[in-house]
Amino acid sequence: MDKMGASRPLPNVPKDSLSAAIEAISVSTELVEEELKPYLDTVLNVAIERKKGLSEQVVESGILPVLAQILRRKSMLTTHTARLVAELARDAPVREQCFETGIVSALVTLLLSQDQDLLLHVSQAIARICYDSNLQQERFLRLGAVPRLVSVLLQHTENEALLSSCLLALCNLADMGEEDGSMLSWEEGAYFGEGERVFRGTSRYSFGFSSAVTVVRLKQWTNGQYSVAVEVLQRCSTMVWGAKNGHQNGHRLPNFAHLGSCPKLYKVIKCSVKNIPRNRNLRAAVLHTLL
Repeated sequence: MDKMGASRPLPNVPKDSLSAAIEAISVSTELVEEELKPYLDTVLNVAIERKKGLSEQVVESGILPVLAQILRRKSMLTTHTARLVAELARDAPVREQCFETGIVSALVTLLLSQDQDLLLHVSQAIARICYDSNLQQERFLRLGAVPRLVSVLLQHTENEALLSSCLLALCNLADMGEEDGSMLSWEEGAYFGEGERVFRGTSRYSFGFSSAVTVVRLKQWTNGQYSVAVEVLQRCSTMVWGAKNGHQNGHRLPNFAHLGSCPKLYKVIKCSVKNIPRNRNLRAAVLHTLL
């Protein structure tokens, strides 16, 4: 898989330099880009290490609006700052402040970029900010994040890291994803109709007799108009279902020694419907938008 943009630990810095770096960023209007970058590096390094209390310190310091301004400038620090925001967005205190500080709108604007490295960090940040938050999901929807994510996804399907990040962001916007999608492996499925693209995400590590499968369907209805359907399916062995039924009927349970060779049975366990015209007939439609 493409490792572009993967988190790489930066050189260690003295512990007391974090406060100095945050203070310097908070008054960054007095600094040129070359002077600001080392301070961003310092905070990024600590964020990658997941230092306890960092998110609260970042929120209290007031640097989030500054980071939003840097993102909007589209300078040599834009990609670097987007990566920092994506790392900080792992923690709830930061996620909760991203809309009010202007970071959400800045991220949506950056989805128009053609820089794949930047798009990777931006989509990661969006996926984390809207995870398990209906309020943040609605905010991103109103700002038009979905059509832009779909556009990025369709333009860069060869970039596996970016593809995975965009798909996770769409799942989280539908409130059907995960905080960290690194455990999911995505592949494009067969076409079932003209203008339809299907992507399936499965866990890289499956345990027991069942596993979850996430399915994202993109359906083009008219020129540039797409619906996005997200489903989470439970995949389990038919022998498990047979064992359950046999137990209920008083029959002896079968031997599971050959479970791995059995055919699979799919069962829908969760779906969501939002913003789909009533005349559309989708089993698990989630988002409808205009590209």
